Amino acid sequence: MAEKIIPIERMEHMVRLFGNFDENVKLIETEFHVSILCRGAELKVMGEEADVARAARAIHGLLTLIGRGEALSDQSVRYVISMAAEEEEDVGAKLVAMTDGCVCVTARGKPVKPKTLGQKKYVEAIRKNTVTLGVGPAGTGKTYLAVAMAVAALRAKEITRIILTRPAVEAGEKLGFLPGDLQQKVDPYLRPLHDALFDMLGAENFTRHQEKGSIEVAPLAYMRGRTLDDSFIILDEAQNTSVEQMKMFLTRLGANSKMIVNGDITQIDLPRDKPSGLVQAAKVLKGVDDIAIVRFTERDVVRHRLVQAIIKAYEKTEERQARTIQRPAFQRAQVKEEGRRHGK
Repeated sequence: MAEKIIPIERMEHMVRLFGNFDENVKLIETEFHVSILCRGAELKVMGEEADVARAARAIHGLLTLIGRGEALSDQSVRYVISMAAEEEEDVGAKLVAMTDGCVCVTARGKPVKPKTLGQKKYVEAIRKNTVTLGVGPAGTGKTYLAVAMAVAALRAKEITRIILTRPAVEAGEKLGFLPGDLQQKVDPYLRPLHDALFDMLGAENFTRHQEKGSIEVAPLAYMRGRTLDDSFIILDEAQNTSVEQMKMFLTRLGANSKMIVNGDITQIDLPRDKPSGLVQAAKVLKGVDDIAIVRFTERDVVRHRLVQAIIKAYEKTEERQARTIQRPAFQRAQVKEEGRRHGK
């Protein structure tokens, strides 16, 4: 049985660390199979040596966030715990680097910052490269952070307009005839992009920018034949582009522009015989100068904690199905080999 004493400098830090009904500390105890006791201004962690070390890393990481004024959500606590479980390095130092710097401030005055190391890598890639591909599961903040970066660039007058687009592909269902004018017809497809812009700018500012032409939200088909200069261009749901559409979009890039391509290759809604443009682009553009490819994992999911569990469950099911499909051929090879050995 190992023990470790962790001093807490300020009592309010202790209160925030424990959380409502001690939920944060109870989660650490459950995840690492340790016991945590509070004695005055100290925490005593008891358990197996390796478990105590992991729990201590998690506590130090959470205290780092608290010291920087960050709010401890269920998602952030679980993320720090996962970091402490998998890494032996200083978790606190990585968290400082991750939360250092604000991407943008929303219309409500809330700072937008990366919440995971994958998001931090994504933001840095956008800053350093002209074209960035963000590939990963739903809920990892790809669209939201890209829009935040675009709004920040517009406010800083680094660009003159933001262009957001996505392919008008239905997610496994037929919507049929949509009434209304052109904008009303495409709005259902573009709603996630509108939501992010509303959050960053507010409804009135968004409408004003749209009327001026400094913000454009349109289906991918409307990009053909254009050269997009001085723009921040975001393609969302790129897994549903065809190879031809992706090539068309990438070649719209003009002078003094940045281009972001986001998608989740596990949620392709194209016909089975039609390859995804995002999948091919990630292969073709690998290693090309000034183009970055950032891959997110389920650890970068910042939605409800069950989203991570859902993604993992589907991945395990797909792995089992893949093994089941491969097994008959393997078994046939074994039978053939046995027959050869016995002269059959």
